[in-house]
This record gives sequence, C-alpha cells and structure tokens, in this order.
Amino acid sequence: MPTTFFSAAEHAAIIDSIHKAEKNTSGEIRVHIENQCAYELMDRAADVFASLGMHKTELKNGVLFYLSINDRKFAILGDAGINTKVPAGFWDSIKELVLDHFKKGEYALGLSKGIEKAGLKLSEHFPYSKTDVNELSNEISFNKN
Repeated sequence: MPTTFFSAAEHAAIIDSIHKAEKNTSGEIRVHIENQCAYELMDRAADVFASLGMHKTELKNGVLFYLSINDRKFAILGDAGINTKVPAGFWDSIKELVLDHFKKGEYALGLSKGIEKAGLKLSEHFPYSKTDVNELSNEISFNKN
C-alpha cells in the first residue's frame, strides 16, 4: 500500500520540499504514488495530472512527479506553460537525478531533490508574487490500485 511506503519523516520531508520549492514560484508541484501503473506510463501520468486538476492552474505551470511502486515506474509531467520554457531534455535530467537516488533505495530523498530542481526552474520562469495563490494541495496523493 503506498501510504506505508514512506515513513512519517520521509513523507514530511517530501511535503517540506514541495513547500520550499513553491515559496519561490507561482508553479505548482504534486507527487502522486500508486501501487500499479494501470497502462502506459505517460498516459497514466497524464490521467493523474488531469484528475488532480493540474491542468487548471492559471499559468499552466504544474509539474507532476508520478511513482508506481510495484512496477517500478516513474515519470515527471509538466504542463504546457512550463514545457514551453524549459530546454529539451530538462525533465529527463531531473528524472535521472531522482532515479539515481531510487537505485540506492533513497526514494524520499530522490523525490525531494527532483522537486527542488523543478522548483528552481519554475522560479526562473514563474517567480513568486505577493498575489500568488497556492492553487493545488501540496499533499502527496495516493491510489491503492
């Protein structure tokens, strides 16, 4: 079950990473974890992205970190607003950073490092403003499928 995949401290560290990353940007970062990827990885990540309402952010600057535990699948999906700003291969570079930690069993640390790097890029293109509203929850979402 995904909810027990992370210890309480690891769970808190991931959420803290999201909070810290979003302090400097109007961008929105979500983490979604499930046991099994029901179908093709990027299609599933896109469905989760939509089900979490990430496509509804004002500046189209949401980023999803998707992890399927049992089949060991991981994807990062950015919305159109951020995808038009980042260089080709940017998400792949974050994915490699995260996967390097995953290979060592450092799942929470890997996600936190990836979130940090995504937050830095989001802050370059979508800096935080005083009128910024946190459009999406920072909580990790789970699907027990």
